Parts: sequence; C-alpha cells; structure tokens
Amino acid sequence: MSEEVVKITVRPNGPLRVEGHILLKDADGKEWDLTGKPAISLCRCGASEKRPFCDGSHNRVGFQCVASPEAILT
Repeated sequence: MSEEVVKITVRPNGPLRVEGHILLKDADGKEWDLTGKPAISLCRCGASEKRPFCDGSHNRVGFQCVASPEAILT
C-alpha cells in the first residue's frame, strides 16, 4: 500500500491550503463530508463564520501572519 502525500501550504496572511486525500474530524471524532473536494482551505485568523474552513474573513479583519520555516527555526 502506497502512502498518499498531503500537501499543506501556509498562505501569507491567509489560510492553510490542504490538498490531497483529506480526512477531517472534529474533537468528538465526527467527520466532515469532503466528497469531491481535492483541496480545502482551513482558517488561521479565527474570524471565519465557516470554521474550520476559510471564508476570506482574514482580508476583512486585516489578519497578518508571515509563516515560513526560516522564521520558526531562527
């Protein structure tokens, strides 16, 4: 059995873009139905009304977060 790679991209001042075979569960173990969705965007700003999904609210609230491996490792 081969492992599928899931790609997660940190968008500057925006969401986490997740691509690949995705299984998303809440804290109680209930799964979201992601049938037909090859990618999703997850909220990082906390302002989305569709959490855990991004609805673009980061633009409205002026969310700022530059994330890169270099910033974390230094």
